[in-house]
Amino acid sequence: MNRAFLTPRQEAILRFLTRFHNEHGRPPTRQELCAAFGFRSPNAAQCHLQALAEKGLIAIDRGRARGIRLLVAAEAVLDAERGRTASPAAEGAANSLDDAGLPVIGKVAAGAPILATPHIEAYHPIAPTAFRPRADYLLRVVGDSMIHAGILPGDLVAVRQTPEAPSGAIVVARIDDEVTVKRLVRRNSETIELYPENPAYAPIRIDPTRHHFALEGVVVGLVRPSLS
Repeated sequence: MNRAFLTPRQEAILRFLTRFHNEHGRPPTRQELCAAFGFRSPNAAQCHLQALAEKGLIAIDRGRARGIRLLVAAEAVLDAERGRTASPAAEGAANSLDDAGLPVIGKVAAGAPILATPHIEAYHPIAPTAFRPRADYLLRVVGDSMIHAGILPGDLVAVRQTPEAPSGAIVVARIDDEVTVKRLVRRNSETIELYPENPAYAPIRIDPTRHHFALEGVVVGLVRPSLS
């Protein structure tokens, strides 16, 4: 499998199906796919699923809301994420998916999922398994609020997509319509603060009565683009 085999949108959907199944133990509904990718109707989601089915990556069980079954390639990715040993055929499929690299996310539109296709600038030729735990995407850093953590403007932080993170982790967080990279600090079960790594910036205290807050992922590594 290679990039020519899957369009960027199809690859993003396959990765979403894999992550969703890994995290929830079941496939998403068409409505959940619409919410994740900004599709206007379930028919649009169904067209992309049908394309993946025709390429032998998933199977669709008609008449079932969650009738999406992952086949060899997606199962190989799940095996890699769970640390299991895959068959030689599955390993080959997983390696082919990894060969596509990681999506590079640039500016994120307000309210839109980070991995929505319009946010993907390109694919970086680095394998998701180059990081531990494996990364789901690279986010381009804007600003110098994390320079004392070694994260410079223009760097690409490798992010593992997850809604949970321990206190002290560097995370990608969404506050209302803004996505930011900061260090997560939990004072107690109800108090969350986001700390910059630059004294020129003040910490952000999350007020759940005023802010919509969500964790988009944990930073698991960094790629510094070449200046040449």
